[in-house]
Amino acid sequence: MSTTYPDPGEIAPGLDANAESFGHPASLQPSHVQSGTGEFRRISIAFFLAGFATFALLYCVQPLLPLFAQYFDVLPATSSLPLSLTLGCLALSIMIMGALSQQLGRKGLMLCSMVSAAALNLLASIAPDWNSLLIARALEGVALGGLPAVAMAYLAEEIDPKHLPKAMGIYIAGTSVGAMLGRVGMGSLTEFISWQQAMEVLGVLCLMAAGGFALLLPPSRNFTKTSHAGLAFHLQTWLGHLKNPALQKVYGLGFCLTGVFSTVYNYLSFRLFEPPYSMSPFTVSLMFLLFLFGTVASSYTGALTLRFGAKRLLLGSFGLTFVGVLITLPGSLFLICVGIAFTTVGFFIGHSVASGLVGLSAKGNKGHASSLYLLFYYMGASLVGYVGGWFWHLGHWPGLAALTCLLALAALIISSRVRVSRPA
Repeated sequence: MSTTYPDPGEIAPGLDANAESFGHPASLQPSHVQSGTGEFRRISIAFFLAGFATFALLYCVQPLLPLFAQYFDVLPATSSLPLSLTLGCLALSIMIMGALSQQLGRKGLMLCSMVSAAALNLLASIAPDWNSLLIARALEGVALGGLPAVAMAYLAEEIDPKHLPKAMGIYIAGTSVGAMLGRVGMGSLTEFISWQQAMEVLGVLCLMAAGGFALLLPPSRNFTKTSHAGLAFHLQTWLGHLKNPALQKVYGLGFCLTGVFSTVYNYLSFRLFEPPYSMSPFTVSLMFLLFLFGTVASSYTGALTLRFGAKRLLLGSFGLTFVGVLITLPGSLFLICVGIAFTTVGFFIGHSVASGLVGLSAKGNKGHASSLYLLFYYMGASLVGYVGGWFWHLGHWPGLAALTCLLALAALIISSRVRVSRPA
């Protein structure tokens, strides 16, 4: 069954960039930016910097979890809180910021998000105790929500629709590079300097990225602030989507996707730091280069979906994830790498398909439907990532594998019940 994905502008979190109730109708909008122009290049570079900084800051602490456990003398589950709290706060912030951006504007909100998040990362690096670190990271999650909540809407409004996929691809490339290098870079730096100094370096780099973003990105031309969409409207719209059985399945898939993926990567470092591997932080950080397999796989998802259909691809992605976790159970380092690669590919393909199904399953107000997907998506990483620490503490890797395999099986059951309709 072939699937047609919605225009990226229709799935901007928390808002509908193309709806008449949120600004100008498309027929009345001023001219859009064309590919090949200097303005297009400036916008593309600005959003690459924004995507890089946002996701580098978000995931930079993942390779540091074992160091947190040692430095602050906390359990593995507790050491995951600097990431889990950030992800949970980000999930809620995306929904709120997406709604508020209609009153606050685009560029200012995104720039404020980048600057405040980088500043909070610097504060986290000098946190005097565990609770201070958690507060800084929680606030960082709130701050980070401002950019992904608005980025797709800005691009959909300002870029010519014919060239929007190119601009969106550059932004997504920035998020992918940031998510990977934020992890690899932090793990590598801690081989030579303290984790506090490594976070300071990243904070300064992301402040520089914010400066480049401010200089390069032109103000919105096709956006008009609105004030008539109040809290009641947003709540009713979100509730309506939650009652949609098709969206319920997609939201469940999003929760399971990041629940498995984040939990496996959270505690992989703990496993490899221990005997018989006894790896250094730098060597462990290289495992995050396996993200490249997922990045390549996601680029083929559209073609695979057209050939096999969304449902089969979802079943295949979660099946690959399930097998990947099982492959990591033996002690062979080679098999661990193969299993993590399988899990990574399964995650990237599953996320690409599931996020596309949001627009196909929603009945109007697709931006709100997408914001709910991101809520469940990041909550899966936050909640399961924390609970996984207890499975690691009590059962080490076999216990963690049991939890993640159960989630993958649940996702397989949900996927088997997904019904994909052609868009009208």
